[in-house]
Amino acid sequence: MSERLLRWGGYLGGLVLALALPHLIYPVLALDILLWGLFAIALDLLLGYVGLLSFGHAMFWGAGGYAAGLLAKGIALDFPWAALAGMAAAVVLALPTGFLSVRRKGIYFAMVTLAFAQMVYYVVNEARSITGGENGLQDVPRTFAGQYIDDPTAFYYAALPLVLVGYWLAYRIVHSPFGHVLVAIRDNEARAQSLGYPTRWYKLLAFTLSAALSGLAGGLEALNHGFAALDLVHWSTSGTVVVMTILGGIGTLWGSVVGAAIFLLLRDALSTRTDAWGVVTGTMFIIVVLAFRRGVWGTLLQLLHQRRGLAGETGLEAGLAREPQTRPSEVEVAHPPS
Repeated sequence: MSERLLRWGGYLGGLVLALALPHLIYPVLALDILLWGLFAIALDLLLGYVGLLSFGHAMFWGAGGYAAGLLAKGIALDFPWAALAGMAAAVVLALPTGFLSVRRKGIYFAMVTLAFAQMVYYVVNEARSITGGENGLQDVPRTFAGQYIDDPTAFYYAALPLVLVGYWLAYRIVHSPFGHVLVAIRDNEARAQSLGYPTRWYKLLAFTLSAALSGLAGGLEALNHGFAALDLVHWSTSGTVVVMTILGGIGTLWGSVVGAAIFLLLRDALSTRTDAWGVVTGTMFIIVVLAFRRGVWGTLLQLLHQRRGLAGETGLEAGLAREPQTRPSEVEVAHPPS
């Protein structure tokens, strides 16, 4: 079977699973898995493809959630437009924060994003007349064409097209010449600069696109649960999505969805049996990281390609599964701007 047929077969299988998921588990949890998966994919665009670890992505997730909730509750805006408004709010927040953050690298970038996220958390907590403070924004309606969508399964299928568009956008970003330039910047930024690429602007655009997808996911998350809580912008939310991305496999894109599914299903199963579910999931996370050095999905991809004996895979995801670090000379990038 060719690589192309195998890839499209995987996409078709994923689509079938997404359609069947609310009949396999509770619909609210099913949509949570897809939304957290999109959030983790958004983070992976930075972490896996640019090499920037953000500890403050909760501010975009929360900005999308609060913006969508306020508009849906305040002016009865239909849920697709409310979610897109949350996406726009995340972009507006990302432009100034990203402009300042991408000037730093490594742990300094992570700390700057965490500092901005804590500032957003403080603002949201203090603006009680707007956000509800610690009580959150409650009774957020889900409407479409003036009709309330009360059934969780109906809302799952109504929101699914927006989620799939978010996945498609992430796929197109990664598999475009722009995505290849991001990998070159990750591996050797000095060399990318010598080729004529304005790397800071590329990183800012990647940061903004990542924030946009996070805002879309956050907006739908608030609508899915009917409220926007303060934990949307809490630092622990940023840590959770980092765990999901690492669990699935950094730089594998779809591994983020796998990591989100594993984490949320474990949390849901363990929280009904013990109050210390965090200890259990943390222990299992350590075991998985030690056993699967490239994450669950990344390791499975590596084993698959080793078994099939492919020496010349095409596609960024296959290359990343085979080699955790690709040299810039091996990455096909677009011609630099004149």
